[in-house]
Amino acid sequence: MNVIRFSDLCARGEVAGKRVFIRADLNVPQDDQGHITEDTRIRASIPCIQMALDAGAAVMVTSHLGRPTEGAFKPSDSLTPVAVRMGELMARTIPVVANWVDGVDVAAGQLVLLENCRVNKGEKKNDAALARKMAALCDIFVHDAFGTAHRAEASTYGIAEFAPLACAGPLLAAEMDAISKALLAPKRPLVAIVAGSKVSTKLTILKSLAANVDQLIVGGGIANTFMLAAGLKIGKSLAEPDLLAEATAVIEAMKARGAAVPIPVDVVTAKTFSADAAATVKSATDVADDDLILDIGPQTAQALAEQLKSAGTIVWNGPVGVFEFAAFENGTQVIARAIADSSAFSIAGGGDTLAAIAKYGIEKQVGYISTGGGAFLEVLEGKTLPAFEVLARRCAQ
Repeated sequence: MNVIRFSDLCARGEVAGKRVFIRADLNVPQDDQGHITEDTRIRASIPCIQMALDAGAAVMVTSHLGRPTEGAFKPSDSLTPVAVRMGELMARTIPVVANWVDGVDVAAGQLVLLENCRVNKGEKKNDAALARKMAALCDIFVHDAFGTAHRAEASTYGIAEFAPLACAGPLLAAEMDAISKALLAPKRPLVAIVAGSKVSTKLTILKSLAANVDQLIVGGGIANTFMLAAGLKIGKSLAEPDLLAEATAVIEAMKARGAAVPIPVDVVTAKTFSADAAATVKSATDVADDDLILDIGPQTAQALAEQLKSAGTIVWNGPVGVFEFAAFENGTQVIARAIADSSAFSIAGGGDTLAAIAKYGIEKQVGYISTGGGAFLEVLEGKTLPAFEVLARRCAQ
């Protein structure tokens, strides 16, 4: 995708003395006392900010945090804890500016954090008047928040329309490159792993991928629905019987292309959904009426691992079992290890997927880890994200 890249502007010396407005994703988790419990997004945002400072820009950064009510700021909505943590990481004091829409005082070489952008009235509805005010604050708008790329809001989309120059920050550009490599021009075979509790939440993704991938692996509750569609019994396992026709259509779409949706040949079951439940490995044809399927079996896991080793590109969204429980983590662990060992380019996204990657310590062996849950899913559905669209359009102007 052809967009202006902030890194290129910096390299060409076009940023010095300019007012740079960076939309980052600093929506970090906090405990009840407001302490940040995980700072990955803050750390990930710093390279873009440092790039702007090193280039001699006057730097403004904003983000949403939580779900504030527009026009009704509360202390718990404040980005102050983020500024403190970012300041520690960057070894500098970072002022937080409130009521910033009508003007910000920042000089070249300075960095300020603009208070929670979702407090501004009109933010979520992409109010044009608000977007124009934001655009007037800067010479260069930098979108570096892939997690918000699927939303057309004032600080993500409207400002990009009206700013003198709009470009992609390094995080957003990296997502674009990884997505293009995995989906637009993949090295074959292209294998997609789509797992989760419900087919309904990922039906459009499954349909879209079925038209493009060489193999579609399903897991979790989604796999249970596909097992039902294949005529297997699943006991009292989580499934959506009303979507059997849709699951069958995906199977047939893959079959028509000479591809397949592998159905588990063995599963791991329990009588209750709990961490201490007794796990039983059994054939997929032997599931009892009171069984819960909580993981794929070792034979299925090994067969899928072998297929992943020969893949050219792997797209991974979702663990294939209840990996949080030790007795039901083998399937997800085997899949994770196979992806790590594969020579394929791999891209992974989704909160549970990232948790599995962290649990098994394979972060450095996955080609690209996407930071945007909802945005990543919409890309898999084949949608063009608003952020990508507006930046490409501005580049062409």
